Amino acid sequence: MATFAELTQRNAHCISAVFLHYVILIGRTDHMNSYLKGAAVGLALTASAGMASAETWQMQSTYPGSLTQLGTLGKRIADQIAIVTGGAVEIEFQEPGALVPALETFDAVASGAIEAGWSTPGYWAGKVPSLQLFAAVPFGPSAGEYIAWLKFGGGTELFEEIYANSNIIGIHCGIIAPEASGWFSKEINSPEDLKGLKMRFFGLGAKVMEKLGVSTQLLAGGDIFPALELGTIDATEFSMPAIDLNLGFYQVAKHYYFPGWHQQSTLFDLMINLDVWEGLDEQTQQQIRAVCDANITYGLAEGEAIQGKALAELQEKGVTIHRWSDDMLNTFQTAWNEVAEEQKAADADFARVWESLSAFRAEYATWKDLGYLQ
Repeated sequence: MATFAELTQRNAHCISAVFLHYVILIGRTDHMNSYLKGAAVGLALTASAGMASAETWQMQSTYPGSLTQLGTLGKRIADQIAIVTGGAVEIEFQEPGALVPALETFDAVASGAIEAGWSTPGYWAGKVPSLQLFAAVPFGPSAGEYIAWLKFGGGTELFEEIYANSNIIGIHCGIIAPEASGWFSKEINSPEDLKGLKMRFFGLGAKVMEKLGVSTQLLAGGDIFPALELGTIDATEFSMPAIDLNLGFYQVAKHYYFPGWHQQSTLFDLMINLDVWEGLDEQTQQQIRAVCDANITYGLAEGEAIQGKALAELQEKGVTIHRWSDDMLNTFQTAWNEVAEEQKAADADFARVWESLSAFRAEYATWKDLGYLQ
């Protein structure tokens, strides 16, 4: 069955052919005035131009399309962009590894091998360390504060400037609520219990865990369960309860820790090859940005709505839910402060972004303390 875009293209072609044929026939007589001739030719050319401007992009996802929020939000933007642009941009969502391995998406988009990618900026720490600050920050801002910095504190301008150095434009296109802190096969009661563990861990939080004696590695979502099951890793963190439930971690680890001090909110982005982006007209660019803004709202609302049910189901499956003690949280935060200073000293862009975010948070703190219940 033909897609909407294919039918539109066929109709445009038919319209242009009919009108041009009509103009030629009428042009042999003097019964059609010049105005109608011009209108007919203009309509035909407009239809033809519209047909020529339609684009199909390949979008490599780092998350399976079936994965709650992380994948489904990516599929949603693909569908919404096609609708909002009237078929001018059609995006084909590609499952992890379909075109390139999940963690090679950055290079594929940068080179133009594919037009777009769906991911989180935190995956590219080894290439551009500062991008981690646009994904999740240990002991960092909640969703509202994070978005405020991006939209009104200069965050988006820095984000796009840094991505542009790699021939990519990144558009924040999703945010999720706080994550869990991790799955463990045994209780963790002190920093000593962490030493020697092999753990999947994301982003800047991984550097904190390394300071506490944990050996960390970054695995894509689909690789985590097999690694736990085979004993390649002893523990993992990944996301929120509804997402972790989907991945089945409860089958091999029964101790689930909160709060997710390393990811109080997590941002996701649509990466687009910069040359492809600059080839779009301004209206289409703004339509894509509007879809992403709407997806942020949708994703945050959905994420907040589904966690309670997921937690109840996990407990029914025999999972013990723990809350870190104040002493453990203080240990994590002390280690994080050291990591932040090291990252600032090692990378100029990291230092610039950290300064911008920190200044915004310092100003915001007064409002947070006065306006919100603690």
